[in-house]
Amino acid sequence: MPEARQDKTYIAENTDAAWKGIAMSKLFHGIHAFQKKIFPKQRNHFEKLAHGQNPSTLFITCSDSRIVPELLTQSEPGELFVLRNAGNLVPPFGDVSGGEAATIEYAVAVLKVEQIVVCGHSHCGAITGLMRPDTLQGLPAVEQWLQHASKVRQEILEKVDERQPDCDMLMAAIKCNALVQLGHLRTYPAVAEAIERGTLSLHAWYYRFETGEVLVYDESTDKFIPVSIETAMPSEAIVA
Repeated sequence: MPEARQDKTYIAENTDAAWKGIAMSKLFHGIHAFQKKIFPKQRNHFEKLAHGQNPSTLFITCSDSRIVPELLTQSEPGELFVLRNAGNLVPPFGDVSGGEAATIEYAVAVLKVEQIVVCGHSHCGAITGLMRPDTLQGLPAVEQWLQHASKVRQEILEKVDERQPDCDMLMAAIKCNALVQLGHLRTYPAVAEAIERGTLSLHAWYYRFETGEVLVYDESTDKFIPVSIETAMPSEAIVA
């Protein structure tokens, strides 16, 4: 019996190792395909990027693997400066000295981005956890991060009707969260100064990845509306 258990343990360990090997092999094959098929066609572009970057947009979104900003916006390397974390949260200026603050400050003060997009998405696990803390059992780091966003949760609860079905409430909370983060962005001196100069605009998006639909916040109607040719045209800054 002990030998049988040892054999099962050996098989389990080696099966796990094999799966890990397959996952890494997929990444290596991707690198090979990029180097052979993609990079040669864009070599000149990447060589230009070696001299510096000039992105137009700071794109703040969730770490969720289902969200690919460059694919969604069909942007080329060098066009988006991307900040990702659980729930696309922006701690208010001074609350935390970390990567979010450094990235925002650098994007606005040094790279001179023209716009900041906060993009929430459907089925966001972070916002689910924010609204339902009981789902965070065994996730101390996530729980700590979302506790830091307790002010965000309070603001969301003030705006969302708890009588709504869970799916509707989650979607409303995700949209509301994006707007709350715009308010937090305005607490950053570099952001506030750029907005005052008229060189920076803030935008809130909601991306439903299962349909490809993107809704953008329209201040004039106080609603999220579908992206259209009209919303894509240059206009006055939409700042919430």
